Amino acid sequence: MSAEATNPATPGPIVPEAHRRRSRPRIDLRRLGRAALLGSAGRGRLPDAISHVVEAHRAHHPDAVLEPLHRAYVLAESSHRGQMRKSGEPYITHPLAVTLILAELGAETTTLTASLLHDTVEDTEVTLDQVREEFGEEVRFLVDGVTKLEKVDYGAAAEPETFRKMLVATGNDVRVMSIKLADRLHNMRTLGVMRPEKQARIAKVTRDVLIPLAERLGVQALKTELEDLVFAILHPEEYKRTRELIVENAARADDPLAEIAEEVRKVLREAGLQAEVLIRPRHLVSLHRTSRKRGRLRGVDFGRLLVLVNEDADCYGVLGELHTCLTPVVSEFKDFIAVPKFNLYQSLHTAVAVPQARTDSPGGTPMAGQVAEVLIRTHQMHKVAEAGVIALGNPYAPPSEEQLDSDGERVDPTRPGWLSRLLDWQEAAPDPDTFWSTLREDLAQDREITVLRPDGGTIGLPAGASCVDAAYAQYGEDAHACMGARVNGRLATLSTVLRDGDTVQLLMGQDASSEPSREWLEHARTPAARIAIQRWLATHPSPGDTPEAEISAAPLRPTVDGSAAPPSDANAVVDEPGATVRLAGCCTPVPPDEVTGFAVRGGVVTVHRVECAVVARMKDAGRREVDVRWGDTTECRVTLVAESFGRPHLLADLTEAIALEGVAIVSATVEPPSQQRVRHTYTLQLPDAAHLPALMRAMRNVPGVYDVGRAQHRATTP
Repeated sequence: MSAEATNPATPGPIVPEAHRRRSRPRIDLRRLGRAALLGSAGRGRLPDAISHVVEAHRAHHPDAVLEPLHRAYVLAESSHRGQMRKSGEPYITHPLAVTLILAELGAETTTLTASLLHDTVEDTEVTLDQVREEFGEEVRFLVDGVTKLEKVDYGAAAEPETFRKMLVATGNDVRVMSIKLADRLHNMRTLGVMRPEKQARIAKVTRDVLIPLAERLGVQALKTELEDLVFAILHPEEYKRTRELIVENAARADDPLAEIAEEVRKVLREAGLQAEVLIRPRHLVSLHRTSRKRGRLRGVDFGRLLVLVNEDADCYGVLGELHTCLTPVVSEFKDFIAVPKFNLYQSLHTAVAVPQARTDSPGGTPMAGQVAEVLIRTHQMHKVAEAGVIALGNPYAPPSEEQLDSDGERVDPTRPGWLSRLLDWQEAAPDPDTFWSTLREDLAQDREITVLRPDGGTIGLPAGASCVDAAYAQYGEDAHACMGARVNGRLATLSTVLRDGDTVQLLMGQDASSEPSREWLEHARTPAARIAIQRWLATHPSPGDTPEAEISAAPLRPTVDGSAAPPSDANAVVDEPGATVRLAGCCTPVPPDEVTGFAVRGGVVTVHRVECAVVARMKDAGRREVDVRWGDTTECRVTLVAESFGRPHLLADLTEAIALEGVAIVSATVEPPSQQRVRHTYTLQLPDAAHLPALMRAMRNVPGVYDVGRAQHRATTP
């Protein structure tokens, strides 16, 4: 039996309601009181209670078949009869209130049917088999999904395991979580009858788990009210001060936001654009955040303008008119229509300032410097922005045309990427405590980015994720063999933090002995990556910390004595009798590079590539420039730098590749590995300068080597 299905207790202080809204676009979830539930003949039975649900349901689904709702209500009322909430109300008022919340958000009939029955299996003698027999498999599945696991069976693990069960069910049918969110909202509204410590415990779970889930499912109407209710319980003083700010602002003689709204209406009327311009007050938590960010609040900070139009193209038409006739704040513009948020949200966001000359009125307050935020969306976008996945209806229903992609395949927004990732890693969580703590950490990452794969696919990741996270998101535990990545075409370490829109190519090793690095844990943000790495480390108690460790065990700075290889600088010719020609080590010029020379002390001419950074410094220092040309000899010496990621035997394979090209190694240096990145510097003697491109290709073909280039050292002026 749930905590609410108990004998009446003395009511405690009721959580204050959020401030009244001065506009109608937000869905009002507070119309339902006890009198409305019980109806005019509320003693002993509830004949009128279901009518409130029916009215709200018909507003969204005028052709809905209502018979299942009536049958579900009869079963729920008879099953819960005699049970009371701690507030003293009949228990049936709770499933009715939850169902009305969902009905006002536009949930379809199956969801409402399951919502009426959502506590019957948990708190009464009704069984899941009975639910299936009476209402079908879909309703049975939804009721089972939100039914708690018994503490007698699971002990302290009952709560995390209940959430794990619920999330798995949500992965198959997102309506499970819709019912749970509405259930928690009504319980939070009536939480004032609980002991303060229990209020705080429930509020913290709501804050850490339910509110992030509501945000990710796009159900803003539930999320914002849950935030305000949690705010009232966990931060009562700040909640009180924020309410006082709202009361003070409401008492103002003038409303600058209303004046700007009228100016926007005028601009759109003159442009011939049909649009509804509304004032959308900020909810308490949003206003509190704005207050902390901006300090003293102005009148325009208490809300935002909402412009509703009929078609997508009209959104951009409105934007163009506002940016033409008013002063836009460019930094505030965001296009969530072209690139929707991961929770289905679509809108154009902008901010405009209205010039004083156009807004001042006799005796009014000057408007100069007043900036208002504006949201522009269609009516359908607004419905989805408020109700999120609830507005999508039945995921099992035949898809409509707009739910099909260009290939005729169904687009399923009810199984977003974050949910798929959550379901993947939860299977690997070794125990309920790990699952519960990891779930909270995962849900705390409230912004998502999308990175692109070279094949055109995408990977969804939380903001702040690294290449390590991308590797495990794409390859699962096969990512243990990842050696590095290219981000936007450039070589990058696995610790590189990714940004929205980056293109990521993951570089996978072929060696079966490849293993993850312990330091990867420092850069892993996603549970999937962290759990996979920790599980590997737990089963390999004494591994080398990194694949580079095997390279480190070999001599890291092997040096071949250069004296055995005679210098071949004579192939550069200068018109300086008796001068000694020296090829500069900073840029290692070879034929057919365009070169220049400078006379230095001791009758020496140093030869540089013309693009070498030292050339400009030599000219600035007044060094005499000397003409240089290449002689007939084709032999040359060059310094190459190879960038690689560590793996066993890499150094041996690389030097073998160089030798197979018939090239002599004059000297070689391998720097100590850093974050799996290893830098090799080779000075090489080539029998023919024309062979350099082939040599560089051969070095790049060695597994684990991803960049080979000419050395560009920072040299001092001779």
